[in-house]
Amino acid sequence: MSNQNNKKRNIDPEKVTAERLNGYAALFGCIALVGAYSSTGQIIPGFV
Repeated sequence: MSNQNNKKRNIDPEKVTAERLNGYAALFGCIALVGAYSSTGQIIPGFV
């Protein structure tokens, strides 16, 4: 039973890098959204 709990899952380093890059892109998008809203008062500048 404890042997099954001690097995580590092998995760490809490429997947870890891709997920980290995706997280950075999402964070950058959120910061850009807050910046656009604070400077223009619109969620998407140019629309309504």
